[in-house]
Amino acid sequence: MSDQSKLPVSKLSDMTSSKEAWRVFGIMSEFVAATERLSAIQPAVSIFGSARTKPDHPYYRITEEIARLLSDAGFAVISGGGPGIMEAANKGAFYGRSPSVGLNIQLPHEQHTNPYQNVSHTFQHFFSRKVMFVKFASAYVVMPGGFGTLDELMEALTLVQTGKTRRIPIILVGSGFWRGMLDWIRNTLLTEGMIHSDDLDLVQLIDEPEAVVSAIFKHYETRGFEPSAAEREMQLNL
Repeated sequence: MSDQSKLPVSKLSDMTSSKEAWRVFGIMSEFVAATERLSAIQPAVSIFGSARTKPDHPYYRITEEIARLLSDAGFAVISGGGPGIMEAANKGAFYGRSPSVGLNIQLPHEQHTNPYQNVSHTFQHFFSRKVMFVKFASAYVVMPGGFGTLDELMEALTLVQTGKTRRIPIILVGSGFWRGMLDWIRNTLLTEGMIHSDDLDLVQLIDEPEAVVSAIFKHYETRGFEPSAAEREMQLNL
């Protein structure tokens, strides 16, 4: 029998509470370290997509091309730092003019750090990592992917829709992959009153790499990439 099993329930509860409290400090330090590390990389574009996409797949190649164009246009490119689409995004940016940034996550399987990162930062917690994707992004480019990609997409849409973050371009690449979801959003969510018709404008569907870059510049043509004072204050409440 372990020593802990001999302790009174109240004592075990106190130990658990203390452990949880110290964990909060670890989370705080993760936010601070990441913010300090990434504060100089703006403007940046976050690119998402499947970790399982192979280098010979068309999705990989188009991601690499988009990232290279963005990098040469002056955008740092942020990915999840792992394999698949994340690797393609980092690789394209790595050979471009601007920084390639990987926000890695410690996972029991699938995730390993790709070698195409000028800036690499590793997180233990998904939620602190997700905040950084939003906090430093002037745009989201979402390639085909699975649950993690859908999670990032829906969180971005929710944050913009609810005014918890500034309006940024959210661009889906791959008509064949995304069309069914967009049809469902329009024909089911909108029809049943779950969203407003204006919410359909929060996302764009674009297939051509050059058009992706052009759409981002068009969004910002009447203002700078730097968040306004009001937008900075908004992002403090993410």
